[in-house]
Amino acid sequence: MHKRISLFDIVNVVILGIVALAALFPFIHMAAVSVSSPEHVVRNEVGLWPKGLQLDVYADVLGDKRLLVGYKNTIIYVVLGTALSLIFTAMGAYSLSRKSLVFGKAIMLFIVFTMLFYGGMIPTYLVVRSYGLMNTVWVMVLPGLISTWNLIVMRTFFQGIPREIEESGRIDGVSDFRLLYSIILPLSKPVMMTIGLFYAVAIWNNFFSALLYLREPNLYPLQLVIRNIVIVGQIGDAVTHNGAGEQGVVLESLKYAFILVGTLPILLVYPFIQKHFVKGVLIGSVKG
Repeated sequence: MHKRISLFDIVNVVILGIVALAALFPFIHMAAVSVSSPEHVVRNEVGLWPKGLQLDVYADVLGDKRLLVGYKNTIIYVVLGTALSLIFTAMGAYSLSRKSLVFGKAIMLFIVFTMLFYGGMIPTYLVVRSYGLMNTVWVMVLPGLISTWNLIVMRTFFQGIPREIEESGRIDGVSDFRLLYSIILPLSKPVMMTIGLFYAVAIWNNFFSALLYLREPNLYPLQLVIRNIVIVGQIGDAVTHNGAGEQGVVLESLKYAFILVGTLPILLVYPFIQKHFVKGVLIGSVKG
């Protein structure tokens, strides 16, 4: 029996298709400009398809030592930060999901309070400096170690796990840590993958913390390296475009190439955890 296609289905597909194209347009345009020849770029002839194909820009980008240093630092921050964030978020969410937790509601109220009120940039900077985290790897990991929203989503997911499963572990005499490690976490793969993606993307895109707390170029993450290159490139365009022609266009192509090289790796992670993504978000958000 064939399913009838309703007007709602048609309108829904059209609207979502327009939204998808609007989201993809900047990436497609940057990719087209980055591989187009300078003479076509300077005449604004490049849209969604490259003209005068040339890959010299990417050879320059991939050979830039700043990019390699930024990639190395970002991978360290992402792996270390995501692992620690998942560990501490899971421990906190499991504790808060237990009805027997003493002062559990009061603790949860204090945690939710942090979603509504923030201490501010200057107090945070003073705290980070007082703990000696400036110019260290830990300054990119510890200040944002636990996200309140991710903690609540994971807590709600843990509350949905049947109590009978936990009671079977209690009968065998396992401790809370063993119960969390051996029973709860293996059943929580969807929410762990989803929250892990949230943490990884946040750390990958985080340049503001590095801008505030890092002074050593050898510690700069990839996004801060790209930010500096893009700003310098804009200044170069303003200088060279008035004078000697095509160099400014090459700088524009370089900027787009750097942005794409810095964005694509984290985008490629999503397809591998897509099957867990929707389930992890929805199951962790249906309860209060």
